[in-house]
Amino acid sequence: MMRSLYSGVSGLRVHQTKMDVIGNNIANVNTVGYKSSSVNFSDIFYQTTQSATGPNATTGAAGQNAMQIGLGANVASITKAISQTGGAQRTDDPFDIMITGDSFFVVNSGGTNYFTKAGAFQLDAAGTLCTPSGAKVMGWGIDPKDPNKTLAGTVSELNIMSPENLYSKPEATTAAYISGNIDSKDPQIASTGSGKNVTVEFYDNLGQIYKANYKIKQDATTTDKYTVELADITDKDGKSIFVTKDDKGIYSEAKDLKVIFGGDVKVENLDSATGKFTLGGPTWPTMEFDGATGKFKQIGTTKDAKALDLTITATPDSFKPVSIDFSSITMYATSGNSSLESQKGTLDSKGTIGAGKQVGNMDGVSIDSSGKIYGKYDNGDSKLLGQIAVASFANPAGLEAVGDNMFAQTQNSGEFDGIGHDVSVGGGRFTTGVLEMSNVDLSQEFTDMITTQRGFQANSRIITTSDTLLEELINLKR
Repeated sequence: MMRSLYSGVSGLRVHQTKMDVIGNNIANVNTVGYKSSSVNFSDIFYQTTQSATGPNATTGAAGQNAMQIGLGANVASITKAISQTGGAQRTDDPFDIMITGDSFFVVNSGGTNYFTKAGAFQLDAAGTLCTPSGAKVMGWGIDPKDPNKTLAGTVSELNIMSPENLYSKPEATTAAYISGNIDSKDPQIASTGSGKNVTVEFYDNLGQIYKANYKIKQDATTTDKYTVELADITDKDGKSIFVTKDDKGIYSEAKDLKVIFGGDVKVENLDSATGKFTLGGPTWPTMEFDGATGKFKQIGTTKDAKALDLTITATPDSFKPVSIDFSSITMYATSGNSSLESQKGTLDSKGTIGAGKQVGNMDGVSIDSSGKIYGKYDNGDSKLLGQIAVASFANPAGLEAVGDNMFAQTQNSGEFDGIGHDVSVGGGRFTTGVLEMSNVDLSQEFTDMITTQRGFQANSRIITTSDTLLEELINLKR
Protein backbone atom coordinates (compact mmCIF):
# COMPACT_ATOMS: atom_id res chain seq x y z
CA MET A 1 0.00 0.00 0.00
CA MET A 2 1.32 3.46 -0.84
CA ARG A 3 2.71 5.46 2.09
CA SER A 4 1.47 8.72 0.55
CA LEU A 5 -2.12 7.57 1.09
CA TYR A 6 -1.68 7.48 4.84
CA SER A 7 0.36 10.67 4.86
CA GLY A 8 -2.58 12.37 3.22
CA VAL A 9 -4.94 10.92 5.83
CA SER A 10 -2.76 12.27 8.65
CA GLY A 11 -2.68 15.65 6.92
CA LEU A 12 -6.47 15.72 6.76
CA ARG A 13 -6.72 14.86 10.46
CA VAL A 14 -4.36 17.58 11.70
CA HIS A 15 -5.95 20.23 9.50
CA GLN A 16 -9.37 19.16 10.72
CA THR A 17 -8.11 19.58 14.30
CA LYS A 18 -6.80 23.03 13.46
CA MET A 19 -10.13 23.96 11.90
CA ASP A 20 -11.90 22.77 15.05
CA VAL A 21 -9.71 25.09 17.14
CA ILE A 22 -10.29 28.02 14.78
CA GLY A 23 -14.03 27.40 14.92
CA ASN A 24 -13.97 27.39 18.71
CA ASN A 25 -11.99 30.64 18.76
CA ILE A 26 -14.45 32.38 16.46
CA ALA A 27 -17.42 31.01 18.43
CA ASN A 28 -15.95 32.62 21.58
CA VAL A 29 -15.05 35.95 20.00
CA ASN A 30 -17.42 37.71 22.47
CA THR A 31 -16.90 35.42 25.48
CA VAL A 32 -15.74 37.33 28.56
CA GLY A 33 -12.17 36.46 29.52
CA TYR A 34 -11.77 33.85 26.76
CA LYS A 35 -8.19 33.05 25.71
CA SER A 36 -7.66 32.01 22.08
CA SER A 37 -5.90 28.78 21.14
CA SER A 38 -3.46 28.04 18.36
CA VAL A 39 -2.34 24.72 16.82
CA ASN A 40 1.19 23.72 15.90
CA PHE A 41 2.03 20.69 13.73
CA SER A 42 5.04 18.43 13.69
CA ASP A 43 6.24 15.73 11.33
CA ILE A 44 6.09 12.17 12.62
CA PHE A 45 8.03 8.91 12.32
CA TYR A 46 10.28 8.49 9.32
CA GLN A 47 11.06 5.24 7.46
CA THR A 48 14.81 5.14 6.83
CA THR A 49 15.68 3.33 3.61
CA GLN A 50 19.38 4.04 3.92
CA SER A 51 21.33 5.23 6.91
CA ALA A 52 23.89 7.98 6.70
CA THR A 53 27.57 7.01 6.23
CA GLY A 54 30.73 9.00 6.85
CA PRO A 55 33.74 9.45 4.54
CA ASN A 56 36.02 6.38 4.32
CA ALA A 57 39.68 7.37 4.20
CA THR A 58 40.76 3.80 3.42
CA THR A 59 38.60 3.31 0.34
CA GLY A 60 38.36 6.97 -0.55
CA ALA A 61 34.54 6.78 -0.60
CA ALA A 62 32.64 9.94 0.24
CA GLY A 63 29.98 10.10 2.96
CA GLN A 64 26.31 9.72 2.12
CA ASN A 65 23.26 11.26 3.72
CA ALA A 66 20.45 9.15 5.10
CA MET A 67 17.46 8.50 2.88
CA GLN A 68 14.16 8.79 4.80
CA ILE A 69 10.53 8.83 3.80
CA GLY A 70 8.16 10.73 6.14
CA LEU A 71 4.85 9.26 7.18
CA GLY A 72 2.75 12.39 7.59
CA ALA A 73 1.98 15.11 10.17
CA ASN A 74 0.88 15.17 13.77
CA VAL A 75 -0.53 17.80 16.19
CA ALA A 76 2.45 18.98 18.25
CA SER A 77 0.58 21.38 20.57
CA ILE A 78 -2.61 23.31 21.13
CA THR A 79 -1.59 26.41 23.07
CA LYS A 80 -3.72 29.07 24.72
CA ALA A 81 -2.64 32.72 24.57
CA ILE A 82 -3.06 33.09 28.33
CA SER A 83 -0.77 36.09 28.80
CA GLN A 84 -2.33 38.10 25.97
CA THR A 85 -4.88 40.52 27.42
CA GLY A 86 -8.22 40.98 25.70
CA GLY A 87 -9.94 44.28 25.09
CA ALA A 88 -11.74 46.20 27.83
CA GLN A 89 -15.53 46.52 27.82
CA ARG A 90 -17.08 49.15 30.04
CA THR A 91 -20.17 48.03 31.95
CA ASP A 92 -20.28 50.37 35.00
CA ASP A 93 -21.37 47.40 37.12
CA PRO A 94 -19.42 47.52 40.43
CA PHE A 95 -19.14 43.71 40.42
CA ASP A 96 -17.55 43.58 36.96
CA ILE A 97 -13.78 43.50 37.43
CA MET A 98 -10.87 43.35 35.01
CA ILE A 99 -7.39 42.21 36.02
CA THR A 100 -4.39 44.08 34.70
CA GLY A 101 -1.46 41.68 34.90
CA ASP A 102 -0.86 37.94 34.73
CA SER A 103 -2.89 37.01 37.82
CA PHE A 104 -6.12 34.99 37.96
CA PHE A 105 -9.23 35.23 40.10
CA VAL A 106 -9.63 32.27 42.43
CA VAL A 107 -13.09 30.69 42.37
CA ASN A 108 -14.39 27.59 44.08
CA SER A 109 -16.85 25.13 42.55
CA GLY A 110 -17.81 21.89 44.27
CA GLY A 111 -15.07 22.31 46.84
CA THR A 112 -12.28 22.66 44.26
CA ASN A 113 -10.40 25.86 43.49
CA TYR A 114 -10.32 26.99 39.87
CA PHE A 115 -8.92 30.08 38.20
CA THR A 116 -10.41 32.55 35.76
CA LYS A 117 -9.84 35.83 33.97
CA ALA A 118 -13.57 36.45 33.58
CA GLY A 119 -14.54 38.99 36.23
CA ALA A 120 -18.29 39.12 35.58
CA PHE A 121 -19.40 38.56 39.16
CA GLN A 122 -22.72 38.82 40.97
CA LEU A 123 -24.29 38.17 44.37
CA ASP A 124 -26.33 35.09 45.19
CA ALA A 125 -29.27 34.90 47.61
CA ALA A 126 -26.90 34.47 50.55
CA GLY A 127 -24.96 37.61 49.62
CA THR A 128 -21.89 35.67 48.44
CA LEU A 129 -19.83 37.00 45.53
CA CYS A 130 -19.93 34.40 42.75
CA THR A 131 -19.65 33.80 39.01
CA PRO A 132 -22.71 33.44 36.74
CA SER A 133 -22.15 29.67 36.76
CA GLY A 134 -22.30 29.54 40.57
CA ALA A 135 -18.61 29.30 41.48
CA LYS A 136 -17.77 31.32 44.59
CA VAL A 137 -15.16 34.06 44.37
CA MET A 138 -12.44 33.51 46.96
CA GLY A 139 -10.52 36.00 49.02
CA TRP A 140 -9.50 37.06 52.51
CA GLY A 141 -11.57 38.05 55.53
CA ILE A 142 -11.09 40.86 58.05
CA ASP A 143 -8.24 40.81 60.56
CA PRO A 144 -9.94 40.26 63.96
CA LYS A 145 -7.32 42.53 65.56
CA ASP A 146 -7.80 45.40 63.11
CA PRO A 147 -11.12 45.88 61.26
CA ASN A 148 -9.35 48.20 58.79
CA LYS A 149 -7.13 45.40 57.45
CA THR A 150 -7.63 42.03 55.81
CA LEU A 151 -5.86 38.90 57.01
CA ALA A 152 -3.98 37.06 54.25
CA GLY A 153 -4.71 33.42 55.05
CA THR A 154 -6.28 30.45 53.32
CA VAL A 155 -8.78 31.83 50.83
CA SER A 156 -12.46 31.57 51.65
CA GLU A 157 -15.74 32.70 50.12
CA LEU A 158 -16.59 36.39 50.29
CA ASN A 159 -20.00 36.68 51.94
CA ILE A 160 -20.15 40.45 51.65
CA MET A 161 -23.91 40.69 52.29
CA SER A 162 -23.90 38.61 55.46
CA PRO A 163 -26.24 39.81 58.24
CA GLU A 164 -23.41 41.43 60.21
CA ASN A 165 -22.36 43.40 57.12
CA LEU A 166 -25.81 44.76 56.32
CA TYR A 167 -25.56 47.21 59.20
CA SER A 168 -22.96 49.59 60.57
CA LYS A 169 -22.72 49.90 64.35
CA PRO A 170 -24.00 53.13 65.91
CA GLU A 171 -21.80 55.33 68.06
CA ALA A 172 -22.72 57.52 70.99
CA THR A 173 -22.10 61.25 70.72
CA THR A 174 -19.28 62.44 72.95
CA ALA A 175 -18.91 66.05 71.80
CA ALA A 176 -20.99 68.93 70.53
CA TYR A 177 -20.58 72.66 70.18
CA ILE A 178 -22.80 75.73 70.08
CA SER A 179 -21.85 78.59 67.77
CA GLY A 180 -23.33 81.95 66.89
CA ASN A 181 -23.73 85.37 68.43
CA ILE A 182 -25.54 86.81 71.45
CA ASP A 183 -26.68 90.42 71.35
CA SER A 184 -26.96 91.83 74.84
CA LYS A 185 -29.75 94.15 73.59
CA ASP A 186 -31.90 91.24 72.44
CA PRO A 187 -35.11 91.39 74.55
CA GLN A 188 -35.58 87.63 74.24
CA ILE A 189 -32.25 86.95 75.92
CA ALA A 190 -32.67 89.58 78.66
CA SER A 191 -32.98 88.38 82.24
CA THR A 192 -36.69 89.21 82.13
CA GLY A 193 -37.20 87.57 78.70
CA SER A 194 -38.16 84.03 77.79
CA GLY A 195 -34.58 83.09 76.96
CA LYS A 196 -32.87 82.14 73.71
CA ASN A 197 -33.61 78.52 72.86
CA VAL A 198 -30.91 76.27 71.43
CA THR A 199 -31.17 72.51 70.90
CA VAL A 200 -28.22 70.10 71.05
CA GLU A 201 -28.78 66.74 69.35
CA PHE A 202 -26.85 63.62 70.39
CA TYR A 203 -26.92 59.83 69.94
CA ASP A 204 -26.70 57.13 72.59
CA ASN A 205 -24.85 53.81 72.21
CA LEU A 206 -27.86 52.29 70.43
CA GLY A 207 -28.02 55.01 67.80
CA GLN A 208 -31.18 56.59 69.21
CA ILE A 209 -31.24 60.35 68.85
CA TYR A 210 -32.09 62.77 71.66
CA LYS A 211 -32.42 66.53 71.94
CA ALA A 212 -31.19 68.58 74.88
CA ASN A 213 -33.12 71.85 74.96
CA TYR A 214 -31.36 74.82 76.57
CA LYS A 215 -32.40 78.37 77.41
CA ILE A 216 -29.80 81.10 77.55
CA LYS A 217 -30.63 84.20 79.59
CA GLN A 218 -28.73 87.28 80.61
CA ASP A 219 -27.61 87.47 84.23
CA ALA A 220 -29.66 89.92 86.25
CA THR A 221 -26.53 91.64 87.64
CA THR A 222 -24.40 92.15 84.50
CA THR A 223 -24.75 92.19 80.73
CA ASP A 224 -21.53 90.15 80.25
CA LYS A 225 -22.79 86.95 81.86
CA TYR A 226 -25.52 84.53 80.75
CA THR A 227 -26.99 81.52 82.48
CA VAL A 228 -27.38 78.28 80.52
CA GLU A 229 -30.46 76.40 81.74
CA LEU A 230 -31.35 72.85 80.72
CA ALA A 231 -35.10 72.91 79.94
CA ASP A 232 -35.69 69.30 78.85
CA ILE A 233 -34.24 66.25 77.08
CA THR A 234 -36.53 64.53 74.59
CA ASP A 235 -36.33 61.37 72.47
CA LYS A 236 -37.02 61.04 68.75
CA ASP A 237 -40.77 61.13 69.40
CA GLY A 238 -40.53 64.35 71.37
CA LYS A 239 -41.17 62.63 74.72
CA SER A 240 -39.24 63.81 77.75
CA ILE A 241 -36.87 61.31 79.36
CA PHE A 242 -37.57 62.84 82.78
CA VAL A 243 -41.15 61.56 83.09
CA THR A 244 -43.05 58.37 82.31
CA LYS A 245 -46.74 57.72 81.69
CA ASP A 246 -48.54 54.69 83.05
CA ASP A 247 -51.54 52.80 81.62
CA LYS A 248 -53.94 55.16 83.37
CA GLY A 249 -52.38 58.23 81.74
CA ILE A 250 -50.74 59.45 84.95
CA TYR A 251 -47.29 61.00 84.66
CA SER A 252 -44.54 60.40 87.20
CA GLU A 253 -40.83 61.10 87.47
CA ALA A 254 -38.67 58.55 85.64
CA LYS A 255 -36.90 56.13 87.94
CA ASP A 256 -33.20 55.22 87.79
CA LEU A 257 -32.42 58.41 85.86
CA LYS A 258 -29.73 60.88 86.82
CA VAL A 259 -28.80 63.96 84.79
CA ILE A 260 -25.87 66.24 85.55
CA PHE A 261 -25.29 69.62 83.92
CA GLY A 262 -23.38 71.91 86.23
CA GLY A 263 -24.83 69.79 89.05
CA ASP A 264 -27.66 67.34 89.66
CA VAL A 265 -30.75 68.24 87.64
CA LYS A 266 -34.06 67.81 89.49
CA VAL A 267 -37.65 67.52 88.25
CA GLU A 268 -39.84 70.15 89.86
CA ASN A 269 -43.51 71.10 89.66
CA LEU A 270 -44.54 67.91 87.84
CA ASP A 271 -48.22 67.89 86.81
CA SER A 272 -49.29 64.23 86.89
CA ALA A 273 -52.19 64.93 84.56
CA THR A 274 -50.42 66.81 81.78
CA GLY A 275 -46.82 65.75 82.31
CA LYS A 276 -45.60 69.33 82.37
CA PHE A 277 -42.67 70.12 84.68
CA THR A 278 -39.70 72.39 85.19
CA LEU A 279 -36.08 71.49 85.82
CA GLY A 280 -34.07 72.87 88.68
CA GLY A 281 -31.71 71.75 91.36
CA PRO A 282 -28.27 73.01 90.45
CA THR A 283 -27.06 76.54 90.15
CA TRP A 284 -27.17 76.77 86.40
CA PRO A 285 -23.72 77.36 84.87
CA THR A 286 -22.83 80.86 83.74
CA MET A 287 -21.29 81.78 80.40
CA GLU A 288 -19.07 84.87 80.58
CA PHE A 289 -17.85 87.24 77.85
CA ASP A 290 -15.30 90.03 77.65
CA GLY A 291 -17.38 93.21 77.80
CA ALA A 292 -14.76 95.21 75.89
CA THR A 293 -14.22 92.83 72.95
CA GLY A 294 -17.34 90.63 72.94
CA LYS A 295 -15.22 87.47 72.92
CA PHE A 296 -15.99 84.36 74.92
CA LYS A 297 -14.14 84.03 78.26
CA GLN A 298 -15.38 80.91 80.06
CA ILE A 299 -18.28 78.66 81.01
CA GLY A 300 -18.91 77.50 84.57
CA THR A 301 -16.73 78.19 87.58
CA THR A 302 -13.45 76.86 86.19
CA LYS A 303 -11.30 79.66 84.77
CA ASP A 304 -10.99 79.66 80.97
CA ALA A 305 -13.21 76.55 80.70
CA LYS A 306 -14.62 76.20 77.20
CA ALA A 307 -16.97 73.25 77.63
CA LEU A 308 -19.33 71.55 80.09
CA ASP A 309 -20.42 67.93 80.21
CA LEU A 310 -24.01 66.76 79.91
CA THR A 311 -24.01 63.43 81.77
CA ILE A 312 -26.98 61.06 81.72
CA THR A 313 -27.14 57.85 83.74
CA ALA A 314 -30.06 55.48 83.22
CA THR A 315 -30.99 51.82 83.54
CA PRO A 316 -29.96 50.31 81.22
CA ASP A 317 -27.26 52.92 80.67
CA SER A 318 -26.79 53.59 76.95
CA PHE A 319 -25.46 57.14 77.24
CA LYS A 320 -22.00 58.65 77.22
CA PRO A 321 -21.13 62.10 78.61
CA VAL A 322 -21.44 64.79 75.94
CA SER A 323 -18.88 67.61 76.18
CA ILE A 324 -20.62 70.78 74.94
CA ASP A 325 -18.22 73.49 73.73
CA PHE A 326 -19.43 77.10 74.03
CA SER A 327 -16.17 78.84 73.08
CA SER A 328 -17.18 79.88 69.55
CA ILE A 329 -20.10 82.03 70.77
CA THR A 330 -19.53 85.79 70.55
CA MET A 331 -21.31 88.79 72.08
CA TYR A 332 -21.49 91.44 69.37
CA ALA A 333 -24.17 94.02 68.63
CA THR A 334 -26.41 92.80 65.79
CA SER A 335 -29.47 95.08 65.85
CA GLY A 336 -30.91 93.36 68.87
CA ASN A 337 -31.03 89.87 67.36
CA SER A 338 -29.26 86.75 68.63
CA SER A 339 -28.50 83.68 66.55
CA LEU A 340 -27.34 80.37 67.99
CA GLU A 341 -27.08 76.89 66.54
CA SER A 342 -25.52 73.60 67.58
CA GLN A 343 -23.50 70.92 65.84
CA LYS A 344 -22.53 67.40 66.87
CA GLY A 345 -18.80 66.69 67.15
CA THR A 346 -15.79 68.69 68.28
CA LEU A 347 -15.31 72.29 67.26
CA ASP A 348 -11.75 71.89 65.98
CA SER A 349 -12.73 68.94 63.76
CA LYS A 350 -15.88 70.69 62.51
CA GLY A 351 -18.08 67.83 63.59
CA THR A 352 -16.08 64.89 62.23
CA ILE A 353 -14.89 63.62 65.64
CA GLY A 354 -17.17 62.65 68.52
CA ALA A 355 -20.37 63.34 66.60
CA GLY A 356 -21.63 59.80 66.99
CA LYS A 357 -23.92 58.17 64.47
CA GLN A 358 -27.12 56.22 64.14
CA VAL A 359 -27.16 52.61 62.97
CA GLY A 360 -26.28 52.46 59.28
CA ASN A 361 -28.05 50.44 56.59
CA MET A 362 -25.94 49.29 53.67
CA ASP A 363 -26.76 51.26 50.55
CA GLY A 364 -23.80 50.44 48.32
CA VAL A 365 -20.67 48.38 47.74
CA SER A 366 -17.40 49.42 46.13
CA ILE A 367 -14.21 47.56 45.19
CA ASP A 368 -10.89 49.38 44.97
CA SER A 369 -7.92 48.69 42.68
CA SER A 370 -6.37 46.26 45.19
CA GLY A 371 -9.55 44.19 45.48
CA LYS A 372 -10.65 45.46 48.88
CA ILE A 373 -14.43 45.46 49.19
CA TYR A 374 -16.08 48.27 51.14
CA GLY A 375 -19.66 48.58 52.30
CA LYS A 376 -21.25 52.03 52.13
CA TYR A 377 -23.89 52.89 54.72
CA ASP A 378 -26.54 55.58 54.95
CA ASN A 379 -25.06 56.96 58.17
CA GLY A 380 -21.88 57.92 56.32
CA ASP A 381 -19.87 54.87 57.39
CA SER A 382 -17.55 52.92 55.12
CA LYS A 383 -16.58 49.45 56.34
CA LEU A 384 -14.02 47.00 54.95
CA LEU A 385 -15.77 43.70 54.17
CA GLY A 386 -13.01 41.61 52.63
CA GLN A 387 -10.49 41.43 49.79
CA ILE A 388 -10.41 39.50 46.54
CA ALA A 389 -7.24 37.41 46.32
CA VAL A 390 -5.53 36.36 43.10
CA ALA A 391 -3.24 33.51 42.05
CA SER A 392 -0.21 33.47 39.78
CA PHE A 393 1.52 30.54 38.09
CA ALA A 394 5.04 29.90 36.85
CA ASN A 395 3.59 28.60 33.58
CA PRO A 396 0.04 29.93 33.12
CA ALA A 397 -0.11 28.34 29.66
CA GLY A 398 0.05 24.99 31.46
CA LEU A 399 -3.41 25.52 33.02
CA GLU A 400 -6.16 23.25 31.77
CA ALA A 401 -9.44 24.76 30.55
CA VAL A 402 -12.46 23.08 32.16
CA GLY A 403 -15.27 25.23 30.75
CA ASP A 404 -17.32 28.08 32.22
CA ASN A 405 -14.29 30.37 31.68
CA MET A 406 -12.37 28.42 34.34
CA PHE A 407 -8.96 26.79 34.41
CA ALA A 408 -7.56 24.06 36.63
CA GLN A 409 -3.96 23.74 37.74
CA THR A 410 -1.85 20.93 36.27
CA GLN A 411 1.56 19.46 36.96
CA ASN A 412 3.00 21.74 34.29
CA SER A 413 1.39 25.00 35.46
CA GLY A 414 2.73 25.16 39.00
CA GLU A 415 0.69 24.87 42.18
CA PHE A 416 -1.66 27.25 43.95
CA ASP A 417 -0.58 27.63 47.59
CA GLY A 418 -4.14 28.06 48.89
CA ILE A 419 -3.48 31.65 49.97
CA GLY A 420 -2.81 33.67 46.83
CA HIS A 421 -1.61 37.25 46.93
CA ASP A 422 -2.65 40.88 46.62
CA VAL A 423 -3.17 41.80 42.96
CA SER A 424 -0.89 44.83 43.38
CA VAL A 425 2.09 42.55 44.04
CA GLY A 426 4.05 42.69 40.79
CA GLY A 427 2.30 45.82 39.56
CA GLY A 428 -1.15 44.44 38.80
CA ARG A 429 -4.46 46.07 39.66
CA PHE A 430 -8.22 45.71 39.41
CA THR A 431 -10.45 47.98 37.33
CA THR A 432 -14.10 47.89 38.37
CA GLY A 433 -17.01 48.48 36.03
CA VAL A 434 -14.93 46.93 33.22
CA LEU A 435 -14.68 43.40 31.80
CA GLU A 436 -11.82 41.76 29.91
CA MET A 437 -13.18 40.52 26.61
CA SER A 438 -11.97 37.67 24.43
CA ASN A 439 -8.47 38.07 22.98
CA VAL A 440 -9.49 36.40 19.70
CA ASP A 441 -8.10 38.32 16.68
CA LEU A 442 -10.60 37.75 13.87
CA SER A 443 -8.17 38.85 11.16
CA GLN A 444 -5.70 36.22 12.34
CA GLU A 445 -8.41 33.57 12.62
CA PHE A 446 -9.72 34.19 9.08
CA THR A 447 -6.18 34.07 7.69
CA ASP A 448 -5.56 30.79 9.51
CA MET A 449 -8.88 29.52 8.17
CA ILE A 450 -7.76 30.16 4.60
CA THR A 451 -4.40 28.41 5.03
CA THR A 452 -6.07 25.53 6.87
CA GLN A 453 -8.62 25.11 4.11
CA ARG A 454 -5.89 25.07 1.46
CA GLY A 455 -3.85 22.59 3.49
CA PHE A 456 -6.87 20.31 3.81
CA GLN A 457 -7.51 20.54 0.05
CA ALA A 458 -3.89 19.73 -0.76
CA ASN A 459 -3.92 16.65 1.49
CA SER A 460 -7.16 15.46 -0.05
CA ARG A 461 -5.43 15.69 -3.44
CA ILE A 462 -2.69 13.40 -2.12
CA ILE A 463 -5.31 10.76 -1.39
CA THR A 464 -7.09 11.09 -4.75
CA THR A 465 -3.80 11.08 -6.66
CA SER A 466 -2.56 8.03 -4.72
CA ASP A 467 -5.85 6.32 -5.50
CA THR A 468 -5.34 7.06 -9.19
CA LEU A 469 -1.88 5.50 -9.05
CA LEU A 470 -3.30 2.39 -7.37
CA GLU A 471 -5.95 2.21 -10.06
CA GLU A 472 -3.28 2.26 -12.76
CA LEU A 473 -1.44 -0.51 -10.93
CA ILE A 474 -4.55 -2.68 -10.84
CA ASN A 475 -5.20 -2.04 -14.52
CA LEU A 476 -1.82 -3.57 -15.41
CA LYS A 477 -3.49 -6.99 -15.19
CA ARG A 478 -5.69 -6.16 -18.13
